[in-house]
Amino acid sequence: MMKIVFMIIITTIVCCSRGNKTINKATYEGQDISGIAQIFVDKDTKNMTLNITTNEKWTLYTGPSVDSIDFSTPLAQGEGSETIQLPSPDKKYYQLVTDKGKAILSERQLPMAGGYNFRDLGGIKNKDGRFTKWGKIFRSDDLHNLTTADLDYLAGIPITSVVDFRGKNEIEAAPDKLPRSTRNSYPLSIDPGNVMSLIGLTDLNATQMDSIMMQMNTLFVTDSTFVDKYRIFFRLLQDEQEVPLLFHCSAGKDRTGMGAALILYALGVDETTIMQDYLASNIYLGNKYAKELEKNPELKSVLTVKREFLQAGIDRIKQDHGSVENFLENILKVDLPKFRERYLY
Repeated sequence: MMKIVFMIIITTIVCCSRGNKTINKATYEGQDISGIAQIFVDKDTKNMTLNITTNEKWTLYTGPSVDSIDFSTPLAQGEGSETIQLPSPDKKYYQLVTDKGKAILSERQLPMAGGYNFRDLGGIKNKDGRFTKWGKIFRSDDLHNLTTADLDYLAGIPITSVVDFRGKNEIEAAPDKLPRSTRNSYPLSIDPGNVMSLIGLTDLNATQMDSIMMQMNTLFVTDSTFVDKYRIFFRLLQDEQEVPLLFHCSAGKDRTGMGAALILYALGVDETTIMQDYLASNIYLGNKYAKELEKNPELKSVLTVKREFLQAGIDRIKQDHGSVENFLENILKVDLPKFRERYLY
């Protein structure tokens, strides 16, 4: 009799522990279902909607952080495609569950009324099928036009450290507005990346401008001063006390674009996906430079990104170091196994 009671108790404990593991921790599991859901955010009102496109039954949970998603009560449940109004204005994280798989969701573009190219680097799938962590690393354009609501949103994440790749003159002309959560701000100036300084070169043709942008991306990874700034940047990313971390420049596409690409290489993301993330700046910055491009269409090379710009820098890394991973480990001093353990699910 005692043996039967003991077995019942053990079985109950095992079942409960399995159940808790299933419902108490956000995760990616089973089939990749991240593509069936898209979050849309109004940057001014910060109102958010989630579009789910599926024939499956689904359940959605939410919380203020990935580690604190509330699995006791679903935010929404349904079957088939649906559009859901999400809580706002604070940044939230979501666990989407179907019979086929699980995925963690959040907004890719941060809804900044005073900014454009603000992005969370989470939720990107790498070559091993793992996903980059949400709410840890953020990229953006300049911060000097942020509104009070924008700053409150960033403080709620909370952004802890800010890295500014802009040059001294850029910083003085447009000082950062920082959220109250910021403990540390690091000016890691990389000067030949200020696109606004190139606007006067309207006498150059498109081929010449493309060449300048390619040379600039090569300089990012060959000039010893600039390489040192990226080395410091990665040192900060490897310090858990500095995260969540936001890094930016003026447009968030060149100096920041190279930084983001190197992060994704460090996390084992394939080159096609890295290039897609880089080229997405053209979408996010569409409204920022629309008037300037309308007046001066010859400046397209300066105010947008092209595949060959980033590729020039990456090709030079491979030429000089054999691989991007060698550059990250030997020159930028990145502990790749620990870096992946820290920033991948």
